[in-house]
Amino acid sequence: MSKKLKITQVRSAIGRLKNQKATVRALGIRKLNHSVIHDDSPTIRGMIDTVKHLVKVEEV
Repeated sequence: MSKKLKITQVRSAIGRLKNQKATVRALGIRKLNHSVIHDDSPTIRGMIDTVKHLVKVEEV
């Protein structure tokens, strides 16, 4: 069984770079304090790294 990651947006994407806004949206995060669960994969880790200052990540 692969690990899961719970990703929660804790800071606003307003005024951020376009690629950061797009990454938050691609992760499936809709608004502040919204959480999504994804499988732990290199692709998801790369997306998290792009917006690490906007999100909180927990292993589930």
